[in-house]
Amino acid sequence: MKLNGGRVEAFLKSPGAVRAVLVYGADTGLVRERVERLMRLAVEDLRDPFRVAELSPAHLKDDPARLADEAAALALTGGKRVVVVRDGGDSITGVVGAFLGHPVGDALVVVEASELGPRSSLRKLFETADNAAALACYADEGASLAQVIAEELKAAGLTIESDALAFLTAHLGADRRLTRAELTKLALYMGEPGRVTLADAVASVGDASALSLDDLCFGCADGDVGTALSTFERLLGEGTQPISVLRTVGRHFQRLHLAAGWVEKGRSPEDAIGQLKPPVIFKSVERFRRQLGRWPADRLGRALQILLEAESDCKTTGMPAAEITGRALIALARAAGRR
Repeated sequence: MKLNGGRVEAFLKSPGAVRAVLVYGADTGLVRERVERLMRLAVEDLRDPFRVAELSPAHLKDDPARLADEAAALALTGGKRVVVVRDGGDSITGVVGAFLGHPVGDALVVVEASELGPRSSLRKLFETADNAAALACYADEGASLAQVIAEELKAAGLTIESDALAFLTAHLGADRRLTRAELTKLALYMGEPGRVTLADAVASVGDASALSLDDLCFGCADGDVGTALSTFERLLGEGTQPISVLRTVGRHFQRLHLAAGWVEKGRSPEDAIGQLKPPVIFKSVERFRRQLGRWPADRLGRALQILLEAESDCKTTGMPAAEITGRALIALARAAGRR
């Protein structure tokens, strides 16, 4: 069973008769958060060794019957058990498939995995089995990220100004756990219920890395090759992952593409920019408007294709991700220079 959209939240509250769940995706924080939510449906203390069994692909390779044995085992202290398989991949498809074909016991089996492509045999198994489910975990962005931010801040008694929300959505979202940690830090910074301003967000979350990502996005779209490359090298030195850079730059170009489409349909650049949600930060509006004049919608579409191809190459070719990303950023900046 393949789950997406609103069905995911309902499933996480009540998985029904499903015997095994695959939780996978690039957002490792969201993957781990959902795995823990599923575990807590059956077990209060996730450290209880009698009710929680953790396995690895190596365990299942050495002893293929181990999964069924753990699922059928009874907890000495009573209660339902959970079996978690960490770092799942296609190597365990056969073992999991055999279990789903003849499930034993009543334990819930949860398989935790990183990103799996559409051709993954493990992913296909969970998506097609009647007694299993697959939950994809993608990085929060756009409206979904804004919702996460608003909900976390509301729980702390905080509301947020539009410019502050725009800043946070531009700098958070790659990892759900990191997003929550940064919002917790912001709530502690505020100290008491109130309204979060842009200055508050920058002071709490706006570290050098976040501000450098802004410089990189605007440098690429402005056609400033030197700024784009020097900023990228600084980000790499700070430990920022190339794919995170590609996705952040991609979000900037997606917003430009959306606004450019509205302009082509007859809206003014100012009106198009004003329609973006979350809104463009006030201090960057004029620069964003100039970029709209530089980039027509068709070239923005090609820019997004370059970024998608670069991310795919980072994951599949075996070439250094930093080199692939650097070439993509140069291509974008040079394209911006050709009016």
